[in-house]
Amino acid sequence: MAQELPLPADLSFSELPWEARFAGLFPGDPEAVNFTRPVSEITHSVTSPTAVRAPTLLAWSDRLATELGIKKSESGDSLALLAGNLVLPSMRPYAARYGGHQFGHWAGQLGDGRAITLGEVETKSGRREFQLKGAGPTPYSRRADGRAVLRSSVREFLCSEAMHFLGVPTTRALALVGTGEAVVRDLFYDGNPREEPGAIVTRVSPSFLRFGNFQILAATGETDLLRDLTDFLIADHFPNISPVDPDRYGLLLDEVGRRTARLMIEWMRVGFVHGVMNTDNMAVLGLTIDYGPYGWLEPYDPGWTPNTTDSEGRRYCYGNQPGIGHWNFARLCEALQPLIGDESRLKRSLELYREIFEREYPEMIARKLGVTVPVEAAELTAYREEIEMLFGLLQSSEADMTLFFRGLSTELAGAEDFLGMLTPTLYRAAPLTPELDTAWRAWFSRYRARLIKSGLLAAERIQSMRAVNPKFVLRNYLAQNAIVAAESGDATLIARLLRVLEFPYDENPSDQDLAEKRPEWARSAPGCSALSCSS
Repeated sequence: MAQELPLPADLSFSELPWEARFAGLFPGDPEAVNFTRPVSEITHSVTSPTAVRAPTLLAWSDRLATELGIKKSESGDSLALLAGNLVLPSMRPYAARYGGHQFGHWAGQLGDGRAITLGEVETKSGRREFQLKGAGPTPYSRRADGRAVLRSSVREFLCSEAMHFLGVPTTRALALVGTGEAVVRDLFYDGNPREEPGAIVTRVSPSFLRFGNFQILAATGETDLLRDLTDFLIADHFPNISPVDPDRYGLLLDEVGRRTARLMIEWMRVGFVHGVMNTDNMAVLGLTIDYGPYGWLEPYDPGWTPNTTDSEGRRYCYGNQPGIGHWNFARLCEALQPLIGDESRLKRSLELYREIFEREYPEMIARKLGVTVPVEAAELTAYREEIEMLFGLLQSSEADMTLFFRGLSTELAGAEDFLGMLTPTLYRAAPLTPELDTAWRAWFSRYRARLIKSGLLAAERIQSMRAVNPKFVLRNYLAQNAIVAAESGDATLIARLLRVLEFPYDENPSDQDLAEKRPEWARSAPGCSALSCSS
């Protein structure tokens, strides 16, 4: 039996074996001067970060660093790299070119307006790309400054890691660096801009390729470059697809469709609302990417969106996410049509997305409830009625989604136990009406009968339910509390939240205060109810 070689010792961020593989493989922007402009026949623009005055390491993901084999460094070259103050000779930092549909309309060229990829590293967990978000202007910044404020950076740092530990596919966040410089933003788009502290997040992913990277090439007729980029994606990230298979592009779409459908199911499972599901914010690897005005369902409401820009149309509300995922995937299918040609093949991939979601979404709900999905037609119809009844009652009663399902993951002997669990999860000031009380008792009676049919012992059911129903999620008001403290120079709440969110399914009674429902003061407070896209 071959002896395993020991893993190399952990390295500091500046000591990593940096490569510029993507920038070397694909044509880059020949214009070296950094100014906003349209580009063509390229995948990226080589762009160096803009140095900041007084960088400080505010937060660090020890868990991710351990996975990757990186030592924490709070000063020197490593901090300089994380702040964008240093570029190593082996790096060719770049901003990616892509397009996209925004709120359903083609927006043309977009690109990395405030994200710069430093390069790639072969880590203990595999090859990873490292990207600085908020590191200064790029040729795709349009009229913006390429910077990010502390509040949006705290939210991205915490939520990237929280989602990973919830089991939701996502990009990751290694570090949060304060820049020591002010950034001017109009938080409410009301003509009252103000200075806010700036920050940079170090994002980590196997790839940051988006639907939009392929869309822009298709839209401009750059078919050869589209083929090269797609072949690269297959070779690098889908080794199960043969590079000489004549159906390789169709098989790629099948896999992206599967991953996207399953990502939507995971978002729905934990009550996450992305807020800006534009096609340029959809990763081809099926990862959650770009944490802007996201939010978590508190009172269950499928029509809720955390994005003030989407407050009228609610295109990207919680309940629309699976359908929008399908719509966005259809746009990717259109982008790859020049490589496939056969429209019926594209339709097969689109139908596969629908099949995956329609089969696996009910299974996910069943796991949350600790039951099994019936097979017999009449029983399946009754089960679906119970699910519809449940979500209708959750909405009518203003029940907290996370608290309700976690509370259901206990031993509830009868209706009085159940109603005793339900009451603290409600946001409504008044008690349940007699009609709602009766309806909840009826639902619980049917649910208890279904539990008995499922045949699991109580201990087994509770254990399995608690594995999919988190106790801790990054509620907006918690993130806002951490932001307010950090803006005053205190990053301890960021560290505490990160520690707790790394174990979201544990009981962890010493941190019970972080599992409480949204307090009344946060119902409409800035940063707690809905957010703008302002960065």
